[in-house]
Amino acid sequence: MKILAAMSGGVDSAVAAARAVDAGHEVVGVHLALSRMPGTLRTGSRGCCTIEDSMDAQRAANLIGIPFYVWDFSERFKQDVVDDFIAEYSAGRTPNPCMRCNERIKFAALLEKALALGFDALCTGHYASIEKDSEGNLELHRSVAMAKDQSYVLGVLTEEQLRHSYFPMGKAANKQDIRKEASVRGLSVANKPDSYDICFIPEGDTRAWLSDKVELTPGAIIDAEGNQLASHDGAVGYTVGQRKGLNIGRPAKDGKPRYVLEIRPKENVVVVGPQAALAIAELSGEKYSWCGKEPPNVADWFDAAVQVRAHGQSHACKVRLFENVLQIKPNEPIIGVSPGQTAVVYLGSRVLGQTTIDKTLSAVMEPV
Repeated sequence: MKILAAMSGGVDSAVAAARAVDAGHEVVGVHLALSRMPGTLRTGSRGCCTIEDSMDAQRAANLIGIPFYVWDFSERFKQDVVDDFIAEYSAGRTPNPCMRCNERIKFAALLEKALALGFDALCTGHYASIEKDSEGNLELHRSVAMAKDQSYVLGVLTEEQLRHSYFPMGKAANKQDIRKEASVRGLSVANKPDSYDICFIPEGDTRAWLSDKVELTPGAIIDAEGNQLASHDGAVGYTVGQRKGLNIGRPAKDGKPRYVLEIRPKENVVVVGPQAALAIAELSGEKYSWCGKEPPNVADWFDAAVQVRAHGQSHACKVRLFENVLQIKPNEPIIGVSPGQTAVVYLGSRVLGQTTIDKTLSAVMEPV
């Protein structure tokens, strides 16, 4: 196959590209320039889109012996990921920019360009695998190395996108083994720290970053009964489940900490309450997709598992599609789920599909 290998500058994508070459494919490496500040250099181990990263990717491609290019996707990234991130937070939601980047950049814009240029598949260093069922339908499965499993952020892939995706790390990948393999291959990124946090917020302070992009208006911090407990300098940037930084000053009647339960941007208020109120008994979303072939009988409740964070716990649940809304009922309440997050549904190790959460139902309060 003719394969385009997305090379972030990290160890995983470098080894993935090398494995694609070993498998006999015709491979071309590409690094996506996503930053609108091309002079930015990495500080610490945050980020994945700096000049230093592109140079690391170039060196890896040279060693592997494949052509290498840098493609400027910064404008598309700003519109589809960064602007979306700002808009979601402004609406009181908690978005997942890595999910949006996979959905709209890597496996939409990049894959579309790859196919238009005659490539058969897009190769990435994600820890997951594509398998076939008994009828030959493609399925996405978890990596058995759960600490590094990245199937969650791939839950947005469609059946057509799976046909043109290639994940050489496979199901049994282990990060320590990958680093050893990179070292044996002579790749300079063998011991490079993993990227983490949000790549376009290099200091990791989401609220401070948003304060430069969105006008902050002071408002009230209230309890579930509407009593004002304190003031905030702007509701944007608060997240459901947040405990620190509320500055309420006086303890709750029971002496226990209070947490953000809801952000109401129209009223410019932040609602806080006890941790018990964060227990979510049901969640749902209209923006859903199936990862692979749509399962049968989805209008009836069926047993599955749901994950609401990239490296979070998997929760047993029941799922159904009702009036074009994907509804999910965890068998036990999930703590701290916010509209805007992504819920990925699993059947065993298989990724079944996903939805962006629109509504949550607290186990002890009215719907959020």
